[in-house]
Amino acid sequence: MAKDLKMYPAEKKGELLQLATIDELNEMARQVRRDIIRMLARANSGHTGGSLGMADIFTALYFRVLQKDPHHFWQSDDQDLVFLSNGHIAPVWYSVLARSGYFPLSELNSLREIGSYLQGHPASEARLPGIRIASGSLGQGLSAAVGAALGLRIDGNDRDVFCLMGDGECQEGQIWEAAMSASHYGLGKLIGIVDCNNEQIDGEVNDIMRVEPFADKWRSFGWDVYHCDGNDIEDFASTVEAIRADENRTRPSVVLAVTIMGKGVPFFEGTMPDKSNWHGKPPSKGDAEKALAILTETVFGDF
Repeated sequence: MAKDLKMYPAEKKGELLQLATIDELNEMARQVRRDIIRMLARANSGHTGGSLGMADIFTALYFRVLQKDPHHFWQSDDQDLVFLSNGHIAPVWYSVLARSGYFPLSELNSLREIGSYLQGHPASEARLPGIRIASGSLGQGLSAAVGAALGLRIDGNDRDVFCLMGDGECQEGQIWEAAMSASHYGLGKLIGIVDCNNEQIDGEVNDIMRVEPFADKWRSFGWDVYHCDGNDIEDFASTVEAIRADENRTRPSVVLAVTIMGKGVPFFEGTMPDKSNWHGKPPSKGDAEKALAILTETVFGDF
């Protein structure tokens, strides 16, 4: 992190974009995957697998689900709050933030550069629109989301708070302390989203530290549990919308979203023994060219 990083200029805004159909959302998710490949290949650093695997979820959130105000992020109270606990998948977040208008697409060219607002993990020092706290020290994001939900309640604000986590991250004890707190305080406006791809940097989640019975754990901590296909935009969005339809929620909710690490580019998908581990590995120039050819051009254009 550059020591002299300053707050992102308030006057630098991106183009606001509204999407209406599932076809448009799927097209945007494909563009987001193209953005991720370009960013990581240019930086020659970063996390490929999780970023690609979560492209559908982030697209659904920012182009259908969230109440948001990209051009007045720091001024408006009428917005849902989003916390990314597994901050190493920042490229997918940066892409949807730029594509939905928080800052110009040109910023995506600067991923992981010294002095860039787009660091390898989200950085609070940058005050980048769309991002409220630094994240990436795994296990801490849900605690921040619990605090934010409590704060909104005190302020009389009924917006929802979303926290995205990884399933491997849920091996951390702090996740369960936060989960217990959320239930104790009846934080019905808190929605957790867990990327259930059963992969972490050292292997499969259930080989490294088994989290099953995962859904039962959340239920035992007082959460309502939902399941969906995290690589199906309609399934994910409908699941979250069903949660939000209950205006009298008194229990926190968690969506266990099954995804495929590296989704969208077959030779990035999964971490089988005969493949490289794309969890924390960027694509080479050759890999990027092959991946972009598979993803093909989209109507949203390059950055």
